[in-house]
Amino acid sequence: MDSWDVRDWRARVATLYAEVRAEERPERAHGHWVAGRDRLLARHPASPVPPQHRHGFTADVAPYDPAYRFEVAVEPAESERREVPTPTDGVVPFERIGRIDLPGLGALDVWWLDSYGGGVFLPLRDASQSTYGGGRYVLDTVKGADLGGDRDALVIDLNFAFQPSCAYSSDWVCPLPGPGNTLAVAVEAGERYVALD
Repeated sequence: MDSWDVRDWRARVATLYAEVRAEERPERAHGHWVAGRDRLLARHPASPVPPQHRHGFTADVAPYDPAYRFEVAVEPAESERREVPTPTDGVVPFERIGRIDLPGLGALDVWWLDSYGGGVFLPLRDASQSTYGGGRYVLDTVKGADLGGDRDALVIDLNFAFQPSCAYSSDWVCPLPGPGNTLAVAVEAGERYVALD
């Protein structure tokens, strides 16, 4: 894998999410997303799945549940900065830009990646025993993972929650959810964790 592979990966992820946003039926968009992610994870040279596990790889993703789709306003929140040290990218800074309330589930912080390129970042940790213990990502717009909307009506669909790269391999380092992105309830939607080794 080289820089051009990573560039191509990000372009393909951005295209996949553009196709998801263009689909009017969320369940159909979800099926397209699952198939597209599986292709990338199994075949792309920048896949976080270790090469020896890629052939025939498919993620374990829960069936679509419309109860986990929300369009919610991003409410103001007290400013907070998180600086996440990583061995590869140095310190990765995030600024809290608001909070969202997911009815029946709880509230989550919404972050802005405060470095070159920027982007909205919404990680999630929940009480499910079937998901990666370090948490999952719902939005990571700097890498193209964007379900749409704006400050007044941000699309949050937990069916699209996906594992960060570090869930597949310790070769990757990922910023993980803090206390403001932890729900006390189980979210049985999105990608489930499967140990590869």
